[in-house]
Amino acid sequence: MTDPKAIQPSELDQLPDRDPEETAEWRASLDAVAKAAGPHRAAYLMRRTLERAEGAGIALPQLLETDYVNTIPTAAEPAVDGDEAMESRITAWNRWNAAAMVSRGSKYGVGGHIATFASAAWLYETGFNHFFRGKEGDGSGDQLYIQGHASPGIYARAFLDGRLTEAHLDNFRREAGGDGLPSYPHPRRLPWLWEFPTVSMGLGPISAIYQARFNRYLTSRGIKDLSNSHVWAFLGDGEMDEPESTTALTLASREGLDNLTFVVNCNLQRLDGPVRANFKIVQELEAQFRGAGWNVVKSLWGTAWDELFQLDTTGALVRRLREVPDAQVQTYQTRDAAYIREDFFGKDPALVEMAKLLSDDKIVECFQLSRGGHEARKVYAAYRAALAHKGAPTVILAQTVKGHTLGDGFASKNANHQMKKLSTDEFKAMRDRLELPIKDSDFIDGQVPYGHPGADSPEVRYLQERRAALGGPAPARRVHPVAPLPAPAEKAFTAFDKGSGSQNVATTMAFVRLVKDLVRDKETGKRWVPIVPDEARTFGMESLFPSLGIYSPKGQTYEPVDRDQLMYYKEATNGQILNEGITEAGSMADFIAASTSYATHGEPMIPFYIFYSMFGWQRTADQMWQLGDQLGRGFLVGATAGRTTLTGEGLQHADGHSPVIAATNPAALSYDPAFAYEIATIVKDGLRRMYGEAAPGEDQDVFYYLTVYNEPVPQPAKPSAAGIDEGILKGLYRFNTAESAGLTPAANAARIQLLGSGTAIHWALKAQRLLAEEWGVAADVWSATSWTELRRDALEADAALLRGEERVPYVRQALQGAEGPVLAVSDYMRQVPDQIAQWVEQDYSSLGADGFGLSETREAARRHFGVDAESIVVAALAQLARRGEVQVTAVKEAREKYGL
Repeated sequence: MTDPKAIQPSELDQLPDRDPEETAEWRASLDAVAKAAGPHRAAYLMRRTLERAEGAGIALPQLLETDYVNTIPTAAEPAVDGDEAMESRITAWNRWNAAAMVSRGSKYGVGGHIATFASAAWLYETGFNHFFRGKEGDGSGDQLYIQGHASPGIYARAFLDGRLTEAHLDNFRREAGGDGLPSYPHPRRLPWLWEFPTVSMGLGPISAIYQARFNRYLTSRGIKDLSNSHVWAFLGDGEMDEPESTTALTLASREGLDNLTFVVNCNLQRLDGPVRANFKIVQELEAQFRGAGWNVVKSLWGTAWDELFQLDTTGALVRRLREVPDAQVQTYQTRDAAYIREDFFGKDPALVEMAKLLSDDKIVECFQLSRGGHEARKVYAAYRAALAHKGAPTVILAQTVKGHTLGDGFASKNANHQMKKLSTDEFKAMRDRLELPIKDSDFIDGQVPYGHPGADSPEVRYLQERRAALGGPAPARRVHPVAPLPAPAEKAFTAFDKGSGSQNVATTMAFVRLVKDLVRDKETGKRWVPIVPDEARTFGMESLFPSLGIYSPKGQTYEPVDRDQLMYYKEATNGQILNEGITEAGSMADFIAASTSYATHGEPMIPFYIFYSMFGWQRTADQMWQLGDQLGRGFLVGATAGRTTLTGEGLQHADGHSPVIAATNPAALSYDPAFAYEIATIVKDGLRRMYGEAAPGEDQDVFYYLTVYNEPVPQPAKPSAAGIDEGILKGLYRFNTAESAGLTPAANAARIQLLGSGTAIHWALKAQRLLAEEWGVAADVWSATSWTELRRDALEADAALLRGEERVPYVRQALQGAEGPVLAVSDYMRQVPDQIAQWVEQDYSSLGADGFGLSETREAARRHFGVDAESIVVAALAQLARRGEVQVTAVKEAREKYGL
């Protein structure tokens, strides 16, 4: 019997070996090379063989890592199409002004970052001079996601081209005065310049991927041809630790997004120190991106290294570069040539001999100055390679030095992210290093001056000519004038006015029915973008599959298992639905791209993103904030909402707080509608406000958050009283009175006002009946469609009073004259209805579902939280008893009667 230990792994391979003798010869050859020339030579030959196979299209697993050298050798670099000397002078001015702006602002204590742009200057300048398409040419131009900490350099360039003044630069991070510049790319604060928010870190990468994907979506659906638009995302190597940075890499490669390029500034430092102190971040990122199917271009070393690589006849230099950890590379940046000779070259006899051929100046130049990200030719070659590659996205890993050109006090220092200014002497040394014509006398009272070669200087003319050839200034945000979208047919909205009769209809289903009608509209139907994180069937949306189709760049290459059914799973290249799989972050990135298409592409789209309410705001509130910053418009729909409506699911599915989080976002209009006709009214007005004719002074750059429920209940008809629509939109209206509900209370009956939102109004209606029939109390029921909008209106009224203007909050107007105390209830924490407490003139109390959710029936869960109809009755009686309007004993009797 053969000894299993003697069996080679390949002999256990399930693939048949058609020629074992040939296989044995290949193995023997490899063994011979390893024995005669060493394992390094054998590894070299294997890597080159695999690269050859990959280039020939032979199906083999890709190498996840390549040598720690440039992907494009110097001999293969294309000539730069431009004046390199001129571009160097322009870059020098931008470096200077970026550092000056932050340093001058430091006296106000507002902070700022100098070192990031110093490392990345050529990554941006090369793009601005040669690659980035502007908004004034054909199409939409390119989309630029600028690394947030590099913003001073972008402002410096806008100053050079005349779009910003010294006054703007002096108000960096001081916006209250009107001429200020926001800290980072914030479209809401500077809407003519910034297009995409990229801080918080990690949001830029995922947004860029879904923006590139959305561009393809618009092209495939025939809405706008964006085949010439390219998405560029500038990222930090430390930023890549954020989970959002890499969560969608496989989507980009799976869908072949060759309209996307990531440029990772690998300065080897994050905020506190090295990104991978004991490892190599470039190699790690290369493996991660190559494994995900991306094209990887490494630009690590400058031309000064060419001589060293030519001397490396044994491969010892390349091996040493692979093994030296990043933190040690950072240390070389701050040490002299003698240290580098001993620590780097002294580890290998072949390198010792190489070092003897190198001067100290050459060693210092290579290890402290010459990086691939600091040379225009290297960056240009990498960008050209990225645009030339087809079938997959590209990531460029550009090695730089954080704090480059700022001087020895900054370069590669662990603390340089927190360092906000240079001394006068350091600025003068920087001036000499950059060869700028700034005189010592320009430093007045020790303050560093801004530098500008003049509006008609060769530098500015060159810069502007390059941008004109590429389609205008960049970055830039443009909102193209488009006609307001026509309002959909009224029939879609009035369909809910009569109610559902005896049919039980959940508000989730009511919303889906409304959307089904709206997407059929001849004028605006194609502009709806349904977004679902793999829960369409949960929300009753499967009927949209065959009619709208699910977007896929490959269409449908298979026969769906349910093809013989009416609501089969249909994918199509022009599909309208974006079914993203189980990714709230990806779905939210989709929503952001669609909701800002009116500005990015001049094509208003109407996204609605429907999700488990517990997993929307809670997981991706940071992206909702990004959405508000980016001035997005659309409908977020928190379905299966509420803490007690989702039977059996339990603690992490029971949403009792999403309206609290939504209330923190100034751009979010948060509604908790109870009835189908309320949803129709809110959506109708949302379409008018965001996409139609907004009222004077009305902000169009808002988005809506609607919570809808999966609890089937009869939907009532819309009341005919005047002012119902106004009440729905402003947040409160009286749904009925005890009398209109047919309860005929006694003439002197105690009365209370019950305010309920969402599904809670049904408990309030039951409590209304119990109070009348069992306790002789008259209750009026109010639908509170938006506690948040009521509060915001009241806050605005308070602000008006401080200005000397008389204004009464709407909630006080609505409740004016209402008899008795007010009791508010919702399926959320009491904090939600308590938002309006201080503006209610009547005695006010509330009920809510505070605490963790639990797995139970709806009835038992509501009893547990004390929000069911019987609990409302007891709370109402207690409130009335405190006022002396019912007997105190009634409260005890009610508790006992209902088992409370």
